[in-house]
Amino acid sequence: MTRFNSILIANRGEIACRVIRTASELGYRTVAVYSDADAGAPHTQLADQAVRIGPGPVSESYLLPEAILEAAVASGAEAIHPGYGFLSENAAFAEAVEAAGLVFIGPDSEAIRAMGNKAEAKRLMIAAGVPCVPGYEGRDQSDQTLLAEGAKIDLPLMVKAAAGGGGRGMRLVHDLADLANAIKLASAEAESAFGSPELILEQAIIRPRHVEIQIFADSHGNAVHLGERDCSVQRRHQKVIEEAPCPVMTGQLRDQMGQAAIAAAKSVNYRGAGTVEFLLDASGHFYFLEMNTRLQVEHPVTEMITGLDLVALQIAVAQGEQLGLQQDDITFDGHAIEVRLYTEDPSQDFLPTAGPVDLWRPASGVGVRIDSGICSGQAMSPFYDPMVAKLIGYGPTREVARLRLIAALKESVLFGTPNNIQFLLQCLEKKSFINGDATTAFIGEEFSSGDLDESVPSFVDAAVAAVLDLVGEHQRLFSRALLVSEKLRDWTSASPLISRKQYQFAETVYDLAVSALTQGNYMVSWNGAVEGDQAGHRCAVSVLKLKSDSAELRVNDKLVTAIWMSPKKGQMYCSIEGRSALFRDLIILDGTAEESVGGGRVIAPMHGLLLDVMVAPGDRVAKGQVLAVLEAMKMHYEIVAEIDGTVADVSAVTGSQVAADDLLIDIIPLKEAA
Repeated sequence: MTRFNSILIANRGEIACRVIRTASELGYRTVAVYSDADAGAPHTQLADQAVRIGPGPVSESYLLPEAILEAAVASGAEAIHPGYGFLSENAAFAEAVEAAGLVFIGPDSEAIRAMGNKAEAKRLMIAAGVPCVPGYEGRDQSDQTLLAEGAKIDLPLMVKAAAGGGGRGMRLVHDLADLANAIKLASAEAESAFGSPELILEQAIIRPRHVEIQIFADSHGNAVHLGERDCSVQRRHQKVIEEAPCPVMTGQLRDQMGQAAIAAAKSVNYRGAGTVEFLLDASGHFYFLEMNTRLQVEHPVTEMITGLDLVALQIAVAQGEQLGLQQDDITFDGHAIEVRLYTEDPSQDFLPTAGPVDLWRPASGVGVRIDSGICSGQAMSPFYDPMVAKLIGYGPTREVARLRLIAALKESVLFGTPNNIQFLLQCLEKKSFINGDATTAFIGEEFSSGDLDESVPSFVDAAVAAVLDLVGEHQRLFSRALLVSEKLRDWTSASPLISRKQYQFAETVYDLAVSALTQGNYMVSWNGAVEGDQAGHRCAVSVLKLKSDSAELRVNDKLVTAIWMSPKKGQMYCSIEGRSALFRDLIILDGTAEESVGGGRVIAPMHGLLLDVMVAPGDRVAKGQVLAVLEAMKMHYEIVAEIDGTVADVSAVTGSQVAADDLLIDIIPLKEAA
């Protein structure tokens, strides 16, 4: 037995908070690490001690094994929990932890090394007789060999990083003419994210389900599976929604997949929590995808239906204890669905976003669990993965779990940085998801480009925002007034007071007139509409209850709850049933909207590092042509021309850091250039 009393969590964000909570409940002393960008972050406040490990970039902090080990020694930690991501599947790090006389809460380095490389893992699984997707997993990584082997695989095919996951270093190829560029981009992205450019090629299985088996093993030869999770709803090959159990799972199929997963784990003498991922086709055939030798992001859904704390089991197994579970001891109760809250913009191909957290107010309720790693007042850094929280709905049936999760999303608010709450609600309300029919093609099939366009608030939502904006102004004025009765608010001896509010979203301008009828009751008209105009241009709003950041209102006889805040004069965030927007009063802001940028002005879509700039002044470019490659949040993004034209100026410099909305390239439209 290897006993320890203190644990350093070599991670950040929601997973660090998650591990710290269980470790603290079990009585362990906890140590957090943080970069300069995470100083004061929630995980540093939860731990008993926090140690700085370097600047914001991951290569200078969270990915530095020596910095983590120095923090462990300085804090007196006796064990290290790696969480997920960063160094969690780094065999050399696990070796270094053990060499330093510390306990690594996870599998040994040999198992990590064997399964951490997709090519090697696939070779092992083929030898063990586990079904695998046809493809190429050879050691020869020359472009010539990869192109030749790719030509042997039925299209479409997938180019994948051998040393990582999470959608990084992955490209889908429909035409062999695109294979060379896909190899180049995937290899570069893999090198940046995982330190290895090695790739594998696989036939793309069309419309499969992504189903994974949670396994657990101890150092005494015991191993069990804890059932499956369906993780089919993905964007850019990264999971968005996960659930347990899988909607189409049968007892026989679960047993087959579970035994295959256990066999895979035993083949490398696995210890601790691990996940074996499979692709499941419509006929019930499954194919090995990869094994993640760590705790998974989506582990809460397994915890909800099994009643087990996987972090507590990890800690026990790491101390040499027996698992204490036989396969027959594992039972499944109810259904759980998890969604990942990302700071990203679905209307811009899910590009990650960085910015302030002006307000984070998670929901609470029966059957709802929220794991988060953010707080109000924090800033979202461009250095890290954009996932900031996970919301889990649980119930006796799948439908109850789904409805509870929808309610939780509508009640949760993240103001300040674009996020995917509204998109998640749309996913959960799609008929194919309700019916349990979602595959990995779900987002592509269910959402057209128009569905993902930047949403424009409805007139009714704008009317609610206008009333709350006005009420907020009145509150600020009343707070400075002396000897004025509250009963005089909204009172006038003349005709009703009318206030104007003007908000613009894309091409839609809401020029609103807000009339105070009686105290707390308002009529909102669009463009000064009067009686007899279209019904859609008038809206009755009554404020029933008002709190500092929320309000209960009656809107055209419908009861609604709004969450709101005003970060500065003339601006107000408002969220109604999960629909959030920043309402900027153009009248207060001098009646001007922000200058739109587009066409020939090519701007940075986010903070990041410019890896390559492919044009120079005077070059002719065509619409859709790649102009530059940007690295941000561990992904590579191609920046393309929106018009045909001639490059007038290039502000972008290869190797430089750029901020969101920085001007990179200026293009003269073709007609003007002529």
